[in-house]
Amino acid sequence: MKAAALILAALLCAGCSSEKPPDSYKVRFETSKGDFVITVTRDWAPLGADRFYTLVKSGFFDGARFFRVLPGFVVQFGIAADPAVTAKWRDANLADEPVKQSNRRGTITYAKGGPNTRTTQVFINLADNARLDPSGFSPFGAVSQGMEVVDQFYSGYGEGAPNGNGPAQSSAESDGNAYLIRDFPKLDYIKKATIEK
Repeated sequence: MKAAALILAALLCAGCSSEKPPDSYKVRFETSKGDFVITVTRDWAPLGADRFYTLVKSGFFDGARFFRVLPGFVVQFGIAADPAVTAKWRDANLADEPVKQSNRRGTITYAKGGPNTRTTQVFINLADNARLDPSGFSPFGAVSQGMEVVDQFYSGYGEGAPNGNGPAQSSAESDGNAYLIRDFPKLDYIKKATIEK
């Protein structure tokens, strides 16, 4: 099942690389509020770590908005600036992985809408969210530098539609930054994400 999911992801994604990620790697995010670094540990969740590596290397996150920022809970991102890029990843689901690390403050985890639905959206825990562990949210890395930057991302729009006044994920996926910049101009964003050598 896991092998099939990986093959499907490789066939569907744009800009995929066959390069095998290292066991641990760092990603620098240059954002509208400053830089932060995530250290990914492949052993925590190999499928998630490998997918994240591919997304970063392909430039998927460049220009993406932090579209869901809930103080004391999470910062969520992973909808591409260009809706055509998002569409290419829509069905590239990853199989779930065992939760080896708790969703403590600073860890990064894939968002999902049910079993085996992880694709490109991720969130950084702003608090210790161990209550997410039993639901299968498996962290694959953690912020190792710049958590104070993550804490400053604009949160004034609140929860997304239809449960709040924030961005509707369906509109963000179909219209990309055109929708987010027009209707939610204060959202912070990623300028560039790069693997640190």
